[in-house]
Amino acid sequence: MKTRRDFLKKSFVLFGAGKIGRSFIGQLFSHAGYEVVFIDKDKRLIDALNRQRTYKVFICDTVPETIVVENVRGVHADDRATVVEEIASAEILAVSIGKNGLPHIIPVLTEGLLKRENDHPGWALDIILAENMRNADIFIHDELSKRLPPAYPLDERVGLIETSIGKMVPLIVDKDGDILSVSAEAYNTLIVNKEGFKNPVPEVDGLDAKENMKAWVDRKLFIHNLGHAAVAYIGYMVHPDYVYTWEALDDPSVKETVRKVMQQSANVLQAIYPGVFTDEHLQEHIDDLLRRFANRSLGDTLFRVGCDLYRKLSPDDRIITPLTSAIRHQLPHNYILQVLSAALQFKCTGPDGKIFSSDIDFHHEVEREGCEKVLQRICGINIQLIN
Repeated sequence: MKTRRDFLKKSFVLFGAGKIGRSFIGQLFSHAGYEVVFIDKDKRLIDALNRQRTYKVFICDTVPETIVVENVRGVHADDRATVVEEIASAEILAVSIGKNGLPHIIPVLTEGLLKRENDHPGWALDIILAENMRNADIFIHDELSKRLPPAYPLDERVGLIETSIGKMVPLIVDKDGDILSVSAEAYNTLIVNKEGFKNPVPEVDGLDAKENMKAWVDRKLFIHNLGHAAVAYIGYMVHPDYVYTWEALDDPSVKETVRKVMQQSANVLQAIYPGVFTDEHLQEHIDDLLRRFANRSLGDTLFRVGCDLYRKLSPDDRIITPLTSAIRHQLPHNYILQVLSAALQFKCTGPDGKIFSSDIDFHHEVEREGCEKVLQRICGINIQLIN
């Protein structure tokens, strides 16, 4: 009797051939024996994947390493018929394209799911949502339900797997001139929602399946994302001439302030999810992150970590969510508030000597309307609540 595996290819279809997709998600599944099929709009990347069928990941850490990722190929996103076929025949799928790109893949994903049901009735497809986005599973579910026929059993056929993406891949020049090569830190754990899978959790080294996934997604936002932002904003405020995150963390006063920010947010996290995280676990996590943020080999910059203020100061992002949660739970938030204040003054310049383009507009709004109105309209908070 033929099994599901007899009909489906051991292929891992990944929407997004960007740095996280190549250095992290694709690398994990390639080393687990899957053929990794990247789908992307960048023709140069797709052509290079199909020509070389391999690429390198340079690990930047105290012990440098080069990882060779093999058994890969690419499909251009505009080749709709081929993309649909890949979705229909894949063993597992993932998306790593950023939340702004998610709505654009819904039509072809819908078509692929319908073809899969026609070709292999009853066989579910798990989709790993490798996005730094709260409630990505709900968003994708809602969008698919709008397009799929009412008779399609979405909740039985499609597993939407939330993740917590902790790997840092800064925008540094690749070492060997190969368009596919990418540099990244050594951290290589992909936390996934165990409860989201319809099929057995894949046996992939580095895949860490967790229950109570919302807590782990918020751990990333409340501690990693907020802490990283604190390095940029506090670091720039104290040392506006510094370029790198490690420079800022070499200042003991900056490092201690960032630690207090992360600790304050960790206390809020524990109030929201009592019993999930121990004090010891969160303290070890904070210590590890501070070490990783100070990794000189990554060459990470205050500009990269802090720019894009409209997004990073939005109501559901790294500063405002922990801040409003602290207020709601009546917990101390003075250090988190200090990060917000520093962010409003962040005018760090990039390699071209210019401020991030949309951040120029942000500061013009602050100058024109004042901080209070900007906080209300962009951040979604009432300044009276945080005084």
